Amino acid sequence: MSNSSSSDPIVLYDIASGPPIRPFALNPWKTRYALNFKRANFATKWVDLADVKATRESLGIDPVRFFDNGEPFYTLPIITDPSTSKLVGDSFDIAVYLDEKYPNAPSLFRHSIGLYAAFNAHIDATLVTGVALCSDNFPFNPETAEKCKAEFCRRAGFKSWDDFSLPEEARRKILDQFQATLGGVAKYFRFSEGPFMGGKEADYADIIIGAWLMMYSQTLYPKEWQVLRTWHGGLWGKLHDGLEQYRGTW
Repeated sequence: MSNSSSSDPIVLYDIASGPPIRPFALNPWKTRYALNFKRANFATKWVDLADVKATRESLGIDPVRFFDNGEPFYTLPIITDPSTSKLVGDSFDIAVYLDEKYPNAPSLFRHSIGLYAAFNAHIDATLVTGVALCSDNFPFNPETAEKCKAEFCRRAGFKSWDDFSLPEEARRKILDQFQATLGGVAKYFRFSEGPFMGGKEADYADIIIGAWLMMYSQTLYPKEWQVLRTWHGGLWGKLHDGLEQYRGTW
């Protein structure tokens, strides 16, 4: 039984950028948004990218993602809740946990949770098509950057981090393709007055997309992010700005 009081904050394990530290990683942003949406009392424990595997193993939390070859993919977020001694190591499971823990706060799920789980998988598989654009501006910690780059190269089968870099023409082509991909997602908003999929009130579906937008806002070149905001009638900029109220501080 935990000796912690109900006032002790939930601890969010998030991936630290290089200095100045800021949140940038996709799935931790899903959890950060959800915690703020539920008005939860929480504190952030920053974890260097190079220490994610060791952190997850030290907490005894099995990996929830795997590479195509079956190799475990150790990532964050994790939350620990001192009031219940609960540890949760998957962003969607965390959202479900928070919705149950804080029933008096606005609900993250207005429909069947299974629908949101399917939507989460669909959006992840769709919006990942732009990640090739993120390597040049990836916010590594300079102290561990070379170690992390070597690991990314190992996973991708590349000899050098430079192999991730794209010439301007290739970047432009991927951006055009990504704009078309987001056009398919934009159709989900066509019956809404915005800025959220359901109108004026956000739910977890908006957070799923919003977390991807936050990651791209931190990893694209600034001029590319500003252009992305304007696509499809400015839909993505409006959604990103609408979620600002759930961004919090760090």
